[in-house]
Amino acid sequence: MYKLSEKTEKLIKKAAKGKKHLKLNIGVMIGDKTDIRTFDENGEIEYENNIYEIGSITKVFTTSLLAKMVFENKMQLEDSIKKYIPELNQGDYYPSLLRLAAHKSGISSEDLLGRSKWENFLIIIDMLSQKHNKTRENFLFMDYNKMLELYHKNKKIEKEYKWKYSNFGISMLGYAIGAADGRGYWEVMNDYLKNDLGLKNTYLGTMKNKNLNGFSNKNENWGNYEWEGRELMAPAGALSSTAEDLLTFAKINMEKNYLTLCHKKYTNLDKKYYDMGLGWWLDKKDNNVMMHGGTTGCFDTFLILDKEKKIAAAFLPNYRMGLGLQMTIGPAIMEDIKGN
Repeated sequence: MYKLSEKTEKLIKKAAKGKKHLKLNIGVMIGDKTDIRTFDENGEIEYENNIYEIGSITKVFTTSLLAKMVFENKMQLEDSIKKYIPELNQGDYYPSLLRLAAHKSGISSEDLLGRSKWENFLIIIDMLSQKHNKTRENFLFMDYNKMLELYHKNKKIEKEYKWKYSNFGISMLGYAIGAADGRGYWEVMNDYLKNDLGLKNTYLGTMKNKNLNGFSNKNENWGNYEWEGRELMAPAGALSSTAEDLLTFAKINMEKNYLTLCHKKYTNLDKKYYDMGLGWWLDKKDNNVMMHGGTTGCFDTFLILDKEKKIAAAFLPNYRMGLGLQMTIGPAIMEDIKGN
């Protein structure tokens, strides 16, 4: 069993304080061994194999599927997105799959979600304060015709853009994967999860009586995000998973050759801390350390792995942690297990 440092234990206590319905799963992998523990507001309890919304960690599954398609010669990283969306204006420039996967397409979520800067600001404040109620519609919903309309209005030119996080860009990448496969993203991703990765409890969307409910910071039961079966924005954040499956996925990233395509540096995320692979955030000091966080209505999840040391950590609560705590606790756990 892994031992948490006093510093990490204090961080977890801070994150758990006042959360009456907390079910926090923390899992670590050291070589071939895994250990997963469950915590509530008062500390460690008997282990529960809970299923959580993992939000934007979905993005690294989407880029992993892209790498498989490239390995099988079904797609090429330099393909333009318009190859898979024939309704786009064929004479105009549209970004490559590589630029979409590395968030350097020049297209941000704000550009193509059809909202003003003020509306986006209010949504961010709303999410951080958790004032929205459980019946509010998933704000990532968008239909195909709206996507085409906004794409045509937000033309880009052929150049190397700086990193800019984009739910929309990853969603278009997922759409292209589904088009190249012929079955659509929803079906090809669920098939990939089950038959290629061998994950037992990872799937698109949420299921009643399977997913753990999320709770607000006022301890209100808000349930889960509801995703339509063919939701356009699903590739950016619709997956549900467990600590066990995320650690399995981490180990697969250390073993499958085609996934090394996702682990290379393709651009700078910022000047000081991170580089960018395909989907993965890479530690600038050591690109073998890769991570991604995920946030939906009442979930703040985090996955981090070190390919060289063959260790990984997963952090999954059914509350919003706030103030980037999941981005602090995940790396702290990694530091704790480096010496084991």
